[in-house]
Formats: sequence, structure tokens, C-alpha cells
Amino acid sequence: MNDATRAGAVPVLMYHSIGGSDRLAVRPEAFAEQMAWLKEHGHTPLPFGERTRPAVRPVVITFDDGYADFHEHALPVLERYGFAATLFVTTGWLNDAGRHAAGAPPGRMLTWRQTAEVAAAGVEIGAHGHSHAQLDQLGEAALRDELRRSRGLLEERLGRPVHTMAYPYGYSSARVRREVRACGYTSACAVANAVMTGRDERFAVPRLTVRATTSLDGFEQALQGRGFRTDHLLTKGYAVVRRSRYAARRLRGVA
Repeated sequence: MNDATRAGAVPVLMYHSIGGSDRLAVRPEAFAEQMAWLKEHGHTPLPFGERTRPAVRPVVITFDDGYADFHEHALPVLERYGFAATLFVTTGWLNDAGRHAAGAPPGRMLTWRQTAEVAAAGVEIGAHGHSHAQLDQLGEAALRDELRRSRGLLEERLGRPVHTMAYPYGYSSARVRREVRACGYTSACAVANAVMTGRDERFAVPRLTVRATTSLDGFEQALQGRGFRTDHLLTKGYAVVRRSRYAARRLRGVA
């Protein structure tokens, strides 16, 4: 990897739960070990919104959904090393979302107070949809509502602007990306399991998945965009399926 962001190659890591039990949940001990590795090897973590800022051995650390264990397990480690990070929050899943509750949270989620504490600690907060819907399958009105409601709630409750977002499940399309831009976001990230380069479109920034099974050797490989061959094959095949599915929904007048 080149040592400067201006060279264009920056690994953007994607985490979910830190301490949960599903296949994407990373154990707190493993997460701490990975962050220690980044520190030991001289990496400079940047917020997603500042991912192109020149830095020595840059890396971006992102978290999706808004699990409560981010506050309990991830934040203390990030603060210990002085690492920047970005948390993409699904607003309808927050534990005290109240009348704005939407969708079925996959686990124990943050409260609004905890989210505010995370933001106050210097973590960049981005949007992750309101109900974690598959955005590429929504009609225009529903898509616009998902994008605007999540950003609006975050800005209202946190008192700070929200410019970035991550697509739920990593799913997007040219139509979705156009709407994201129209809604006022300045950049968005998908998955793709590739290292970001200067050639990547800013509304489809690739990220690298860190899983429960990611060893420290696997983590080092992931930073180089290696070890994702199966993911790439599945992604290509499923993209065709999703385009066909949306076309069928349009014909039925559902989307």
C-alpha cells in the first residue's frame, strides 16, 4: 500500500457489531487486536468524509447499523489510540426511536443519548437509511423518504450536519445514487470488497468487510483488498438478480 492518500489507494474497513453473535460480529478482543495492529504499523485512520485527506498510511474505519456495543466496546479502543472513525446509523432502529421506530433491529441498538455521546467523542456520524430498506428495490417516493428522514433526524437530534451515508446491505443503483446526490449527501459507500482508489465514484466508495472469522493475518490481507474472491463472484451474480427483481416490481406497479 502507498503511504499517502493522494496516491489514491485507501482501505475503507466495514464493521458491524463488536461483541454480537452473528457472522459479521467481531469479538471485542479481536477488534482491539486489529486496532493495535494498525497503530503498530503506523496507519492513520481518517473519517469517511475526509478519506482523501493526505496522511501517512491512511485507513478509514466504518461501522454500520448503530449497535449498542459500539459505545461499550469499540469507542473505548478508538479513544485509547486516538483513532478517527465513522458510524453509519439506522435511525429507525435506535433503541428509543419512539414514534419513528421502523424495521426490525438485528440486536441491541444505541440510544439517541449514546449516539450523541459518540458524536461528541469525535466520531463522524453518517446515515444508513431509516428502516434499513433495500434502497434499490424502492419506488421514488419511498426512496426519497428513507434518505431524507434518516439524515433529517440525525441532524435534528445531534445538532450537526450529516453529509455521508452507507447503503443498507451495500445495495445501490444509478437511480439510487442520483437520489442520494439530490438529497444533499456529498458521498456514500457500498461494499464491493476492494480498496478505494482515486478512480472510484464518490457515491459508490468500496469498503472491505471485517467478519467474525477474520484472523489477524486475514485482516492484513483485507487491507490490501485480498481474500474476497468468493464475495466478488457472488456480488456480480446477485447484481443481475436485483436488477431483474426491480424491473419485475415496476411492471407489477409495486415500485
